[in-house]
Amino acid sequence: MQPLSRLMRPRSIAVVGGGTWCAAVVAGCRKIGFAGPVWPVHPVKTEVAGLPAFASVADLPEAPDAVFIGVNREASIEVLRALSAMGAGGAVCFASGFRESVSETGDGAALQAALVEAAGPMRILGPNCYGFLNLLDGAALWPDQHGAERVEMGVAIVTQSSNLALNLTMQARALPLAYVVTVGNQAQSGLPEIAESLLEDRRVTALGLHVEGVGNLAAFAAMAARAQSLGKPVVILKSGSSEGARAAALSHTGSLAGSDAGAGALFERLGLARVRTPAEMVEALKLLHAVGPLPSRDIGVLSSSGGEAGIIADMVEGRALICPPLTEAQRGGLRAALGPKVALANPLDYHTYIWGDRAALARVFTAMCAPHVAIGVAILDFPRPDRCDASAWEIVIDACADATAATGVPMAILSSLAETMPEATARAMLARGVVPLAGFAEGLAALEAAARLGQGVAGSAPLVPGPAPAAPRLMTEAEGKALLATHGVPVPRRAVASTPAEAYTRAVEIGFPVVLKALGVAHKTEAGAVALGLSDAKAVEAAALSMGGTAFLVEEMVTGGVAEILVGILRDPAHGFVMTLGAGGVLTEVLGDTASLLLPADAAQIEVALDRLRIAPLLGGYRGKPAADRAALVASILAVQECAIAHAATLIELEINPLIVTPGRAVAVDSLIQLGEMP
Repeated sequence: MQPLSRLMRPRSIAVVGGGTWCAAVVAGCRKIGFAGPVWPVHPVKTEVAGLPAFASVADLPEAPDAVFIGVNREASIEVLRALSAMGAGGAVCFASGFRESVSETGDGAALQAALVEAAGPMRILGPNCYGFLNLLDGAALWPDQHGAERVEMGVAIVTQSSNLALNLTMQARALPLAYVVTVGNQAQSGLPEIAESLLEDRRVTALGLHVEGVGNLAAFAAMAARAQSLGKPVVILKSGSSEGARAAALSHTGSLAGSDAGAGALFERLGLARVRTPAEMVEALKLLHAVGPLPSRDIGVLSSSGGEAGIIADMVEGRALICPPLTEAQRGGLRAALGPKVALANPLDYHTYIWGDRAALARVFTAMCAPHVAIGVAILDFPRPDRCDASAWEIVIDACADATAATGVPMAILSSLAETMPEATARAMLARGVVPLAGFAEGLAALEAAARLGQGVAGSAPLVPGPAPAAPRLMTEAEGKALLATHGVPVPRRAVASTPAEAYTRAVEIGFPVVLKALGVAHKTEAGAVALGLSDAKAVEAAALSMGGTAFLVEEMVTGGVAEILVGILRDPAHGFVMTLGAGGVLTEVLGDTASLLLPADAAQIEVALDRLRIAPLLGGYRGKPAADRAALVASILAVQECAIAHAATLIELEINPLIVTPGRAVAVDSLIQLGEMP
């Protein structure tokens, strides 16, 4: 395949088609200042948007580097074939009606395959996409208006939604956009490959991705690794966390959105920061463009209003951010600058005693920006520029710049509303090295994303599932526990019986109390297929008779449990093998208390996931009760993982619920394992 760089950074552009969309591309290239030739192509028109047109691509002076194809889907295939034959660099396929469509003829997938075949080694974006904007070199293969302008450095955004891309170009938050690229159906060039190509441009400072489905997991992981090696942070906006969004993804691009828990675990593993809204993405990218990832979660917040300081203190709670208590050095510097009337804290209400005094403001900001603070945050809302005079507010920008110059700690100015951070003011701040953050919620999300990225990559590359196994089969619990035991997972003493009489014989051999289960039932509690704490042979026989069936599992009753933990591993084709740890037993669905991570996970990652659970205090000994054997718990989880990895080719799902943790061991008392056959 040809490199994507020729398409994305072209020296010549051709536009095939003569409609409104194509005229907009020609006009857009001229407006943005593209330095190379732009060649319209139309079989009848002699000019398009004021430029002379060629009758066919064969008549072009030379093979163009980039082509916008704005004709119908059938004609697009033939145009691609001709372009590939003449050695063109690449093309944007604007037409829809390919794999993403649902029609009575059902020919969309076949047409898309024909499109890819016609392109050969020539690169294509789409089909069903708007194309791209290169704001560094002034190339706009884009069939509509946009709000972006030329920059020398900036962030790249790649999205599966052309409309979202269009809207992001209209942002007025001073985010410098270097590239905006839409990928459509990704028939040939996938989102990870396109993103990696943009990361290679030294003028790109950070990358924003909107994804509906990850797609090629191995390629996505490789892209993330390359971003890490280049030191360029990546922010992810993913849709598909709800059933409705997943349905929309299928109808829109045919992407497999996958599980939201799996997506979150994947992004964390790969060292990518996830945001929830387009506005959060813009603010996070702006912060990362200006100062990069933050070295810690510690922020120092300053405001001239106690109300604002209180709101921020509340909003920081529960986020991956900390407003640490002031150190003695900070308190000394602040007291010297503010005098005795101001209560010192973080967030700090510095009142208005020093308003208008640049030197005093700078001393306060400098005192807050101690070496352990990742970034100083001054809260400030600017007046409306169309009705008010904001000159008296600009002194805060001066003081922020002074504090950064004195300490080396970056500073941001955070407004409560996006409307109170005018774009011109924000641009002026960026030019001076002060980060403008617009809106409390979006700004804090940006700070949180930058802090998460500063922690680095959580672990190794995820285990990528192979082809889906065929003929899935649910193992009996006896079979499942035998399999788990071969990999070192602690399981109860047990025996299989085929009659009630044999069941009580096996119970005597194991020793009372025991548990009796009917084999071949997935959810035993709901089906009445489990009896706990049976203390004599008659109780075992009576329980077996009430369950019916011809196969029973008799097990020792595990007592002294401190906590019940769910350990589940699910094959997620979109994101890898997802391990879920959570509150187990009958509370699993009630509490919904889970943490997810990807295989393979190490002991440290498992420890972090366990600490995230709301039931984590139980493991340490709650209200005088004994503590769980934490080391045994982690060892058991690692053994479960070993079993899953050993059978990764055929594993569909594996669940232990619960894994009972006692002060001396962690035992898998119930298991559900579904395996298939090699495809």
